[in-house]
Amino acid sequence: MKKQAKLLFEKAVDSLIISISHFNNPWDRGRKEAVLILLDRAFELLLKTIILHKGGKIREAYARETIGHEKCVRKCISQAKVKCLAEEQGLTIQIINSLRDAAQHDIVELSEQELYMYSQAGVTLFRDLLRQEFNEELTSYMPERVLPVSTEPPRDLHTMVEAGFEEIQQLLKPNSRRQIEAKSKLKALAIVEASLEGVRSQPGEFELRKMVREVKDGKSWQDIFPGVASLQLETTGTGINVDIRITKKEGEAVHLVPEGTRGATVLAVKRVNELDYYNLGAKKLADKVGLTVYKLLALVWHLKIQDSDEYFKILKIGSQIHKRYSKKAYEAIVASLEHIDIEEVLNNYKNR
Repeated sequence: MKKQAKLLFEKAVDSLIISISHFNNPWDRGRKEAVLILLDRAFELLLKTIILHKGGKIREAYARETIGHEKCVRKCISQAKVKCLAEEQGLTIQIINSLRDAAQHDIVELSEQELYMYSQAGVTLFRDLLRQEFNEELTSYMPERVLPVSTEPPRDLHTMVEAGFEEIQQLLKPNSRRQIEAKSKLKALAIVEASLEGVRSQPGEFELRKMVREVKDGKSWQDIFPGVASLQLETTGTGINVDIRITKKEGEAVHLVPEGTRGATVLAVKRVNELDYYNLGAKKLADKVGLTVYKLLALVWHLKIQDSDEYFKILKIGSQIHKRYSKKAYEAIVASLEHIDIEEVLNNYKNR
């Protein structure tokens, strides 16, 4: 590992260890905020380590500072050279980052189980990346006894949200005068919902009042936060070996928004049918481009189209596997034909 990468890696592990230490503190003053801030920092530094380790850059030309959190995640999802994150892994990092933003700059109230869920999902993902990219175990840097940050991990996300929502309903009962507490709890759900919709923002007072009215009107949490309702937990193991991963229900499409999109997060989770986005099979794409299927596949290989989630996805429908391409893939291939020697591409493809 290069020297700069090694130094960043050490700081990333330090941040993770201190985050876990704060979670396990026997006092609560500033505890939740410290956990989120340090966990978020751990991921930014780890992703920068991986980018450097894979030969990428973390500083733009002539820039005084290294790239920020969002660009790190974007690179690690979409750039073939440094790619190390799946879409749902990026989603976990985005949720942690959005909650950290609220904890650092405003007030957000997470229940103990919510804090545990996001913290353990973060520890699990950090551990996964260590194994995947460096063939190392997290227990090499800390004793095993500190890894489980709760003795009662939530096994079902919806049950946990349901319990929290019932508490919000109680806080909003007539004459309770605890609306501020209810808003703080609603804000946590709203932040996760906004992250899933591709919007990096905290709800304003008007939005919170609207949510309060919806709760009082008897709306369910699934109606108010449909994105949160699309999430589920993948929980395995017990005790020291517990793993928690946040995943999307089958049928929920996840793809990147264009960089620079106003108000957008690094990930946008769109509730659309994936077949609408990835709507081209190889034969249909070849016909649109005006090539044979073989020539198209050679060009796809040359341009590394299948390395990008914006261009390509393997979809499983029942027992059937479908390789699908997006409109963006078509546009990229058409643009490449203006300057690519297709015969040279074919020759390289044959001898690959």
